[in-house]
Amino acid sequence: MDLQRVIESLANHMPSVMRWAGSVARRMRNFNIALEGKHSGSSNTDALTLADLSVQELLVGALRDSDPLLRQCRIEAEETTGDLARFAVDSPYTIALDPIDGTKQYRDKTGDGYSIILTLRSAETLHYSLVFIPESGPDGSWVEIANDRFVCGSDDPSRPAFDVLRSLKPVTRESFSAASLLSGTAPTASQNIYVIGFQQHDRSQAALVTKAGLTGVAADDCPGCLYELLARGEYAGSLIHSPNVYDFPASLHLARVLGGDSLWVHNRQPVNFDDLWMDERANMLRLPGVIATSPDRQVLDTLCAVARDWNPVRYAE
Repeated sequence: MDLQRVIESLANHMPSVMRWAGSVARRMRNFNIALEGKHSGSSNTDALTLADLSVQELLVGALRDSDPLLRQCRIEAEETTGDLARFAVDSPYTIALDPIDGTKQYRDKTGDGYSIILTLRSAETLHYSLVFIPESGPDGSWVEIANDRFVCGSDDPSRPAFDVLRSLKPVTRESFSAASLLSGTAPTASQNIYVIGFQQHDRSQAALVTKAGLTGVAADDCPGCLYELLARGEYAGSLIHSPNVYDFPASLHLARVLGGDSLWVHNRQPVNFDDLWMDERANMLRLPGVIATSPDRQVLDTLCAVARDWNPVRYAE
């Protein structure tokens, strides 16, 4: 299976679909579309709306129909809607979808940082990430990583989505550091760390991160989309307990392309996707343990030191 062809197919076909999906999400947000269905005990995890289901239906249908090659990939989607059975059961490459990342914020209208996420990964690492933030700025914003080409910028609906992404200036490790230094938010200067997954203890764990010299920010207090904040250097990383496979891989990809990584805090080993577990409470596939992610190796060292002995079991009862 030709990995580069898969990446090119996703990059050619999916930006326009993501833009359409963003329009659907924006429109549906005007109505009462909350649904029941998840019971993990975490308000962020359990939030579910008709928009999640509708957007996923659109994304899965586009992946199915746009290129037969994409059906040779496995697919992992946060919800159950869409023609998921059309995709491979066994493949070296997995497409993961989060139709509405930040559903609680989206549903409760407490912020505009929700996003639509598509990633392509192997067992070892990420190969393509596409994030669209429909209500960031007047027309939405993009984060795209194709192999090592990383772009972040505003959408322009007067032009095809593919053309917008191709016109954005690639971010390199050097330009990222230089631009962040000019804005005062270089990886070494930015202190904000996104903290989530610790059930009712996100804020207390964030306080421990702050005590270690960084600035821990619980997920409910984050002002926007994590991936855009990381891409702009406004956040220095994240500390997440058992992240799911639908949204987390985008931040891992971003960290690695900028010279950082995602590490298991207990042994400081780079994250891979060999050892996943099904969270039956939330009906989600997750990575085990506590994971630190940052483009900055010094930040990774601090996060691993802080959380090294934290309980690796998500539901510690």
